[in-house]
Amino acid sequence: MKKLYFLVLGVFVFHQFCAQNENIEKKGLMAKEMKSYANKMVAYNINPNTLNYDLQYQRMDVTLDPAVAAISGSVTSHFKPSQNMSSIYFDLVNSLTVSQVKYHGTDLNFQQLATKEVKIDFPVSLQANVLDSLTIHYSGTPPATNGAFTNGTQGGTPVVATLSEPYGAQDWFPTKQSLNDKIERFDFKITTPSQYSVASNGKLMSETILPGGQKLTFWRTMYPMAAYLAALSITNFVKLTDTMGNPPFPFINYVYPSTAADATSMANIDWTKQIMNTFETYFGPYPFRNEKYGHMQFMHGGGMEHQTMSSMGSWSKGLIAHELAHQWFGDKVTCGAWNDIWLNEGFATFGEHVANEKLIMSNADFMNYLAGQKDFVTSAPGGSTYVADSNLANVNTIFSSRLSYAKGGYIVRMIKWILGETVFYQALKDYHARPNLAYNYVRTADLNASLLQSTGKNFTEFFNDWVYGQGYPTYDIRWKQSANQITFKVSQTQSHASVSFFEMPLPVKVNGTGGEVAYFALDNTSNNQYFTQTVTFPVASVQFNYEYQMLERNSTVTQDATLSTASADVESFALYPNPAKNELYIKGIDKQTDYTIHTADGRLVRKSVYQPNKTINITELVPGTYIFSIKNKTIKFIKH
Repeated sequence: MKKLYFLVLGVFVFHQFCAQNENIEKKGLMAKEMKSYANKMVAYNINPNTLNYDLQYQRMDVTLDPAVAAISGSVTSHFKPSQNMSSIYFDLVNSLTVSQVKYHGTDLNFQQLATKEVKIDFPVSLQANVLDSLTIHYSGTPPATNGAFTNGTQGGTPVVATLSEPYGAQDWFPTKQSLNDKIERFDFKITTPSQYSVASNGKLMSETILPGGQKLTFWRTMYPMAAYLAALSITNFVKLTDTMGNPPFPFINYVYPSTAADATSMANIDWTKQIMNTFETYFGPYPFRNEKYGHMQFMHGGGMEHQTMSSMGSWSKGLIAHELAHQWFGDKVTCGAWNDIWLNEGFATFGEHVANEKLIMSNADFMNYLAGQKDFVTSAPGGSTYVADSNLANVNTIFSSRLSYAKGGYIVRMIKWILGETVFYQALKDYHARPNLAYNYVRTADLNASLLQSTGKNFTEFFNDWVYGQGYPTYDIRWKQSANQITFKVSQTQSHASVSFFEMPLPVKVNGTGGEVAYFALDNTSNNQYFTQTVTFPVASVQFNYEYQMLERNSTVTQDATLSTASADVESFALYPNPAKNELYIKGIDKQTDYTIHTADGRLVRKSVYQPNKTINITELVPGTYIFSIKNKTIKFIKH
């Protein structure tokens, strides 16, 4: 989900906006603390009273009129106890009145608690692992405090819509809100005045005109879904039916009549097909192909990644890309605690990176975008991407545009820099496809384990620094050329005491006096570290972080004629010459090792085995920029 003013979200483009408009950028649900959770054992993430059963199916049978801020009807829940149980709890705000609980045709005793729960007692203890069901009948006006259920008007016509993230599902239906148990299947049976259309998750099963000017709309989703991703939007929509993807699947949009008449909005909605193709290339197949993707318009100013159908208040390409990326990261794999919201919002923000780089922006504009993001993230010296338990009551902190979104997105970009583009995107596909993670809840430790399994690289130290730690590094890089060697000395300071040292491969570009270029990745693992590299041309200048591959601020690069090379550690790996015409030389690899060469846009052009002390022939490569990868080392080179 992106930015909300009282659930209003904006589109983040350049940091000139961001630094001054953090409160209107990305998600800022200006919601009141939900004090009822204060005494729960694991505040805001898991209600311990609901840990003794698996909620497998819910059917919502309710009546809604967009002109009235009210809901009435029932929710039937199928559940499997994990232990013998004599009572069951559901999360439900106590301003909605439960009138009856039906169980196998009989009424059950129940209590509505001040802790926003319904406690239901069974006449006899239920056995563990035996599927059972009950129906809760309820009605009332959902609270407006958290904006989970909102009605208003568009073009003079009433509209009602829901937006439950993070804590609002219980504001309009009885459910299990904890981030530990997805609902395997959900049916929505919504009765409305017949002039309105209902948009929701999943597949439209039927629309039936009822006596008395009413209409029954039936949506069904068969994919596991977190309670906060269940959603509705209801008004006099224009329904747009199309297909997307290869092979194609339904692309369904419910938009206001005014939007359907707006050429720019309609062009951007159609552009969703392009970004879907791009994301399927880099992220893997769309996770809900058996149902649909699309958008349902609502009255808020931004968007929300409701599963299979994002709710949209505006139609910029950046917002469309962000919410679509969430279908993989946030919906298919969902953060298993609000502390780890960066696994949703950081990856979706990285989806904006991909859209900007591959489809929307020129390279120069994309570099400006990254510079803006980097400056925004480092505009304050502290702040953790991981949300501390003590901050879970503060929704604005959970959805910090600087930390959960921009820094989270940059953390993903830095993982890409460390691994190299090809290895990174394959690791991303592996991550959300693993049987224990797919359509499930994930934590940062799960991502770390998946990356280790895919790449052999352990990111524990990286996550300790960038996710759990605070701040950023500042580098002082000194360089000196002696004949065909260039020596670097790298010193680092940290903006916040929580991180003693940021271990990172440093991106360095060396420019020759005759236009030559060489690229290096300096494996910076200690302070005041020396590196020596081979450079066969006179050096005019050195650029650090030349494509904003990593977060840093106020770093300096200085030619230093007094720099001593006596204590320089010879860098273990080098690729030269760079640029090259016919041959590449490798230093620092002494065993037969697989290597790959990709074009700058990620197309594999060679996969082979390096033989120690032998050159690599590149005569057949067409002139251009390439990525050379060997033993977790990734270097850019230019073929003349």
